[in-house]
Amino acid sequence: MAEEGERLQKVLAALGFGSRRACEVLIAEGRVVVNGTVAVLGARVQPETDQVTVDGAPVGVRPGLVHYLVNKPRGVVTTASDPQGRPTVVELVPDEPRVFPVGRLDLDTEGLILLTNDGTLANAIAHPSTGVEKEYLVEVHGGRVSPSGLRHLREGVELEDGRTAPARVTQPSPGVLRITIHEGRNRQVRRMCSAVGHEVRRLVRVRIGPISDRRLAPGDWRELLSDEVIALGQAVAASGYAQPT
Repeated sequence: MAEEGERLQKVLAALGFGSRRACEVLIAEGRVVVNGTVAVLGARVQPETDQVTVDGAPVGVRPGLVHYLVNKPRGVVTTASDPQGRPTVVELVPDEPRVFPVGRLDLDTEGLILLTNDGTLANAIAHPSTGVEKEYLVEVHGGRVSPSGLRHLREGVELEDGRTAPARVTQPSPGVLRITIHEGRNRQVRRMCSAVGHEVRRLVRVRIGPISDRRLAPGDWRELLSDEVIALGQAVAASGYAQPT
């Protein structure tokens, strides 16, 4: 652990984990790990290089980190640039600091996506072992999905890249589904619905882990609150993600 740098409790307090005294308690209880080693009172960190977790949740401590929540409209691509000249999700947020999307929403899918320069959290959310939930509202062609179709979606359906994990699926109204998954395969929800005989008419992501915002209009963005960033990290830790050492 670094002998120079900023005091760990000061860094944690600035990130929203409570007062410096409360952060000292976290450290004393052995709940904070720096670079794979349980931290002790008086520890200092180098925010530019050190890896920190609290209760197993990855914590980005590098200065200048930003976390944007964006409501991506249909027709916007989830890339930093597009050779075809289509609008990109990165163009919806400030130019500086440079950020990148966490995961993808395809061109025709709407809804919530995270943009950040926090590589620690982004890698944790996108890692294949991570089970951070994503919730979607889905309007399908063909009207009401049958009880058999709902059961298959819940239990897992066979796709060309393997069987899907069990999902939470409800049908609030005929032909409208609420689907919660924790995998991140390409166009997964669309392919799941197609597998039970219903092509998707409209697809909107409404939640990423603990993060949702019904008031955020299409094309708008906001910064995550410190409590939301912490909650995302906790969701990653609860999924069983192991941070690389």
